[in-house]
Amino acid sequence: MGIVKISDQLHEMAKQRAAALNRSINAQAEHWMRIGKMIEENQEMTYRDVWQRLLRKAKTAPTEK
Repeated sequence: MGIVKISDQLHEMAKQRAAALNRSINAQAEHWMRIGKMIEENQEMTYRDVWQRLLRKAKTAPTEK
């Protein structure tokens, strides 16, 4: 694990979104990075396509106990 420096503004946005979605700030930032990475790698995908792919992946992933 490494440290990523982000602007105070982006950190505050992640903090607010994380609180609203019951995630840690790190989990929120990782979520945004995952979405951005998928879109960069698959530029024909829409945001809705990304969400559908993430939901399918979550349904097939083993759950934690």
